Amino acid sequence: MTELRGITVEQTDLEVLGDAEGRIAVCVSPDGKMSPGARRLNRLSKGAVKRAVESEAFEKAKPGEAISLAYPAGMAAEAIDLVKLPRNPAQDVARRAGANLAKLSRRQVILLAETTRRAADIALGLILRSYAFSDHKTDKGDAYGAVTLMVSKPEEVAPEVETAQALASGVIFTRDLVSEPANVLTTTEFAARLSALSKLGVEVEVVEEDRMAELGMNALLCVSQGSESPAKMVIMRWKGGAEGEAPLALVGKGVVFDTGGISLKPAAGMEDMTMDMGGAGVVAGVMQALAARKARANVTALVGLVENMPDGRATRPGDIVTSMKGDTIEVINTDAEGRLVLADVLWYAQEHENPAAMVDLATLTGACIIALGHENAGYFSNDDDFHRAFEAAAAAEGEGAWRLPFGAGYAKQIETPLADIKNTGGRPAGTITAAEFLKVFVKDEVPWIHIDIAGVAKVSKDTPLAPKGATGWGVLALNRLVADRFEKA
Repeated sequence: MTELRGITVEQTDLEVLGDAEGRIAVCVSPDGKMSPGARRLNRLSKGAVKRAVESEAFEKAKPGEAISLAYPAGMAAEAIDLVKLPRNPAQDVARRAGANLAKLSRRQVILLAETTRRAADIALGLILRSYAFSDHKTDKGDAYGAVTLMVSKPEEVAPEVETAQALASGVIFTRDLVSEPANVLTTTEFAARLSALSKLGVEVEVVEEDRMAELGMNALLCVSQGSESPAKMVIMRWKGGAEGEAPLALVGKGVVFDTGGISLKPAAGMEDMTMDMGGAGVVAGVMQALAARKARANVTALVGLVENMPDGRATRPGDIVTSMKGDTIEVINTDAEGRLVLADVLWYAQEHENPAAMVDLATLTGACIIALGHENAGYFSNDDDFHRAFEAAAAAEGEGAWRLPFGAGYAKQIETPLADIKNTGGRPAGTITAAEFLKVFVKDEVPWIHIDIAGVAKVSKDTPLAPKGATGWGVLALNRLVADRFEKA
């Protein structure tokens, strides 16, 4: 598992700068006004900092970007990095500044934030952009050096940085899970990694196949019956709120590998289906973050872990199964399997956990990528107040999300004469008909949001806070949703 890049918060000490090795970064306001730290570095570098701040390169740099002075004369440091940043930057700019510093070098860093506000957001961006998944590489490269964050009031900033580290631990837990190959992250191994959250105070329960069969969770079980890996449902309970208070339920699709089953996917690109457990990965990361920061809220997470494989025992197109709710489902396409898993887990959550509200996440449809690309997740809600709360949380964290509609015409697409419902409505509006399917398994009185993260869970290009690959999208937004709507002061 990937370790977080270490950050310590200290009182600003300008006397150590001349002999400090590695890199020294300092924040400089866009108008070129230099802080005491910048002025000290300017004297040590014989005026090089002032010349750089007055240069065209600094003028053209955007807020959050940095220019570097390599091997400054008279100093032990290999570089001085001048971060163009207002004293009171916006959150996204502060995080981007930290990320840009992370991209400059893997060496140890002294970061002179001094009186700059949002130092914790700079730290968060730096940690998240330092991520590299190298568990299966022989040459793992040089480890990232530690970061010393120097500020004028460490007693105020240190707790904020601890919270940032907790959030980063959740995002990185998600990235690691999504990055793992399916021969490593089996359903059994996934359950074991989630069980380890008990060390943080999370109550973890693993429900095995025999118990799910007793409960009538045949929609979930039909997905995994062609695999040698047993289906599992893992329930994680964080009880940081008032005793007896109804929890927020987070539900995640955990298909550790998706061949499509009998409705076999094309070979090209199938290797990416190791990320089809992305919804469960996000849910796990949120629980890690909440527990690490000791959130004052009750949150229960439930994930259905399965592998979708073709086999003589596998579910066939045309089979009809009975869900835990009791509704019958005609399986038109075995590659529309995630909604079958979620249907039973959603119903279990309502019947056994009595949630105040529910959010489910899934890499559910390729149609969502066609509709929204890799910039936004698509989401649906049956409750306008809950929708607005999530929309605000996602926007505050810079995690793109776009609400899509329900409608009677879409619901009609999943009608069938042979059962109560069928698991796909065909190609038109595929993301919406998948949501309409899930809506059947949500009680009218339960506020609910369904988030399709197919386009944002793993991407082929770098993002501002992550290298290409698994993003951890959703951990920050859902943590913010918990803090804003469910956490007690």
